[in-house]
Amino acid sequence: MSWALRTEGLGKAFTLHLQGGTRIPVLHGVELAVAPGECVALAGPSGAGKSTLMRCLYGNYGAGEGRILLRHHGAETDLATADPRLVREVRRDTLGYVSQFLRVIPRVPTIDIVAEPLMERGMPRGEARARAAALLARLNLPARLHGLPPATFSGGEQQRVNLARGFAPHYPILLLDEPTASLDAGNRAVVIGLIEEAKRAGTAIIGIFHDAEVRDCVADRLFEVTPMQAAA
Repeated sequence: MSWALRTEGLGKAFTLHLQGGTRIPVLHGVELAVAPGECVALAGPSGAGKSTLMRCLYGNYGAGEGRILLRHHGAETDLATADPRLVREVRRDTLGYVSQFLRVIPRVPTIDIVAEPLMERGMPRGEARARAAALLARLNLPARLHGLPPATFSGGEQQRVNLARGFAPHYPILLLDEPTASLDAGNRAVVIGLIEEAKRAGTAIIGIFHDAEVRDCVADRLFEVTPMQAAA
């Protein structure tokens, strides 16, 4: 199978230095692959390590062991050993991540938050803002809010800004951590449509979907994340 991202023997543990160096293993021997145009949903009980796996895949958590391989500019890249410069480049051009929370610089207008990753790729500001405005409108965020910073928005409105920012650049690989949390039925349908369009365009998607209806609509298969049974 052709793959866009895969892991080999991926493991992650946390050391609690203020608790006598207690080591808590979370992931071990993870072998995951996702192909272009495929959506793989992470499954497993709460605490199994699904969000930890997502953060490892994006490079927010360093891998304790194993490899995280992805196709970046036509070359095979191991994100687990990549230097910070290469990680930034991968995030700009290849790997997107919609987390559960919108983390942005205060006082920046919503439309510029969404347009920023497009401009980082060299898109002219006017064109980037136009794409951002169209996507925000599709996600039912009124134009009167586009010029305001999202700090005072509701949770659902902030999530829609987060989604617009994640989908705007058309990343080849996209990580989605509960993308429909805080959304009503109408906006969940919009997100399902965005995911289906991204898949048709060849985007490889890995997601956590606690909304079973959304998961059943978009996931091509499940990948079971099993909790570690004992501390190493």
